[in-house]
Amino acid sequence: MAAPLEPTTDKSSTSSGAISTSATTENTSTAQSSNPEPEPEPELDFQGDVLVSNDIPTQADLDKCADLLVLDAQGTSRPFKTLYAGEGVAPRQLIIFVRHFFCGNCQEYLRTLSSSITPEALLTLPTPTFITVIGCGRPELIDMYAATTGCPFPIYADPTRKLYDYLGMGRTLDFGKKKPDYIQSNLFATTVQSIAQILKTGRDGLKGGDFKQVGGEFIFEEGKVVWCHRMRNTRDHAQVPELRRLIGLDDAKPPIRKRWSHGIKEIKKRNTSWGKSKEPKEGRRSGSRTRLGGEKVEEMRADEEKAVENGKRGNILPSSNDTVTT
Repeated sequence: MAAPLEPTTDKSSTSSGAISTSATTENTSTAQSSNPEPEPEPELDFQGDVLVSNDIPTQADLDKCADLLVLDAQGTSRPFKTLYAGEGVAPRQLIIFVRHFFCGNCQEYLRTLSSSITPEALLTLPTPTFITVIGCGRPELIDMYAATTGCPFPIYADPTRKLYDYLGMGRTLDFGKKKPDYIQSNLFATTVQSIAQILKTGRDGLKGGDFKQVGGEFIFEEGKVVWCHRMRNTRDHAQVPELRRLIGLDDAKPPIRKRWSHGIKEIKKRNTSWGKSKEPKEGRRSGSRTRLGGEKVEEMRADEEKAVENGKRGNILPSSNDTVTT
């Protein structure tokens, strides 16, 4: 009986297959070495301008923000949505998000804005308009911030920074290539101002907020965002003439401030903390432009009530929790 035939192997084929496998391995190795894996991108904090858009937030984003809480100077909380919608709220709201409460650039911005867009100017608009400021620090610093900037509009705090996140604002330390028009002092002066404020507030110097957080401006009409601008660097607030035009005022440039530029002189003159102001002596006019007493506040509220009676603002007034701060 014949023995079964064993399968034959083509040695030349086996040899060429080994060579082919070896060549494939070498090609793969060469390809991997020529196309290394991309290195992880560095954080945006130090890349210059933040890559953000000025797209309108979606309704889903607004729904996330609606019930988030903001705090006033006394630490009293209120939902974010009560600033731009609901009974007793003006149909048009300009909400300005600033950086940390010690940022000299944002303080300059509010000084320029306050000198250009006053509560009296808002009363002349056919569409009732109101302005609110929100910072990312602790509410304990709001009084200091209001006194330092001379801002006559309500200021709130969002120390969690969730509003900044949900509304698409970024984080960076870059201050941009060009100084904007609203800054009327130099970089050295604003830096010295910030350092002096931090030192004077003592332990509260750690409560100013995230130094990398940047803000933006949002215009709400009838509870919906119709325009927004997000900062790309630490000096990239929307220009004041543009805001004037958007809310219905002319686009005139803000006046040059003569009374104050960065508050350096005020630091040298007083020994009290930044959160307190000395009462002016009788007959003296110093401080009269930067601090409103109770009589002035009542006068402003009386003017608003008179405007309502004349039909200029309908029945729209700031809520009772919104106080005029300077």
